Amino acid sequence: MTHGIIAAALAGFGTGLSLIVAIGAQNAFVLRQGARRHAVLAVVAICALSDALLIVLGVAGVGAVVTAWPAALTVVGIAGGTFLIGYGVLAARRVLRPVPGAALTPGGASPGSGRRAVLTCLAMTWLNPHVYLDTVLLLGSLAADRGDLRWAFGAGAALASLAWFGSLGYGARLLSGLLARPASWRVLDGLVAATMVTMGGMLLVRA
Repeated sequence: MTHGIIAAALAGFGTGLSLIVAIGAQNAFVLRQGARRHAVLAVVAICALSDALLIVLGVAGVGAVVTAWPAALTVVGIAGGTFLIGYGVLAARRVLRPVPGAALTPGGASPGSGRRAVLTCLAMTWLNPHVYLDTVLLLGSLAADRGDLRWAFGAGAALASLAWFGSLGYGARLLSGLLARPASWRVLDGLVAATMVTMGGMLLVRA
């Protein structure tokens, strides 16, 4: 029995990791916050706990409810797409008009910026319909195939989310030497802008 639990958990870990590793808006945001060394714990916690909650709902069978209300995902897609494009435009503005000295202090934070980071992370997580499709529907259905071991599968997937976002957020600190140069921050913001606008456009088109 123990062997089966471990096997199910490992399967969940691998499946969950394969779904979240791809470059996306959320990963780009976590990377930038990690590179700035600002509100990293809060951002990582929001991403990991949100995934864990949605995975629990999926394993519990809530996916059927989401399927029954496709209009809800449409509304979320429109709101999320608009939000991501707006954030991408702000990142592009930083590329074209960088704030003097900001790139030289990646750990610096203006008053209230921690709250903005938390609110942005919450919006970026919960206004993305793909997160519901990946966690509630896909992982939920795959967990259901495991029968009595579905919760072990779900636990493995939740652990994969925690491991990934923790590594991404805190691993980004290794880039601090490179990001001491203003040009590097412009490249990073350019990547963030392109990712956000692309993802936002895709959400609006599919909504």
